[in-house]
Amino acid sequence: MDNVTTPATYSQALRTVKRPDPVSVGTIVWLGSEVMFFAGLFAIYFTLRSTSPELWAEESSLLNVPFATVNTIILVLSSVTCQMGVFAAERYQPYTVKNTSFLRRWGMVEWFFLTFFLGAVFVSGQVWEYAQLIAEGMPISANAYASAFYITTGFHALHVTGGLIAFLLVIGRAYAVKNFGRKEMTTSIVVSYYWHFVDVVWIALFLVIYFLR
Repeated sequence: MDNVTTPATYSQALRTVKRPDPVSVGTIVWLGSEVMFFAGLFAIYFTLRSTSPELWAEESSLLNVPFATVNTIILVLSSVTCQMGVFAAERYQPYTVKNTSFLRRWGMVEWFFLTFFLGAVFVSGQVWEYAQLIAEGMPISANAYASAFYITTGFHALHVTGGLIAFLLVIGRAYAVKNFGRKEMTTSIVVSYYWHFVDVVWIALFLVIYFLR
C-alpha cells in the first residue's frame, strides 16, 4: 500500500507561520515618517543654496570641518558598539561573561553603556560647536543660513538625545527583569534601528552641510 501523507491541520499551519514582530514593524513605519521630516530639512538647505549661493559660501566658511569630522567618526563608532550590543542581546547575554573571546565577552549592557557614552560625547561636541559659532558672530537669528543650520542640526541632536534616553531605559529594563528574554532582546533591536537611523541621517547632513560648496 502506498504511503499517504496526512495534510497539515489548520492549527499546525498557524504554528508554522512566522509573523513579523509588531514592535519592529511599527518602529520601521515610524522611522519612515521621520525620513520625510528630515527630507523637508534637506529641502531647506538645497533651496537656500540655489537662491543664496553667496550667503551659503560666506557662512559655511565659518564651520569647523575637522572638528565635525571627528565628531562624526565618534557617532559612527557608536553605531558599531550599538550593533555589538544587539549581537549580545540575540545571544541572551545581558552582562559580561568571562572566559570567552574578546568580542563576545561584553554583554548588551556594557556595549550599550559605551554607545551611550559615545552618543553623549557627540551631543556635547555639537553644543561646543554652537558656542564657537555664536562667538564668531553666527547666532540662529543672524541670517537664513544660520537658522537653517541650527534648526537642522538641532533637531538631529534632539533625536540623538532621545536615543540616549532609550538606551538608559533598555539598560534599566535589563537590570529590572529576572530573566533576560525575547521581549528584552526585541527592545534592544528596536532601539538599534532608531540609533542606526540617526547615524545615517547625520552622515547625510554632515556631507551636505560641511562639504557641499
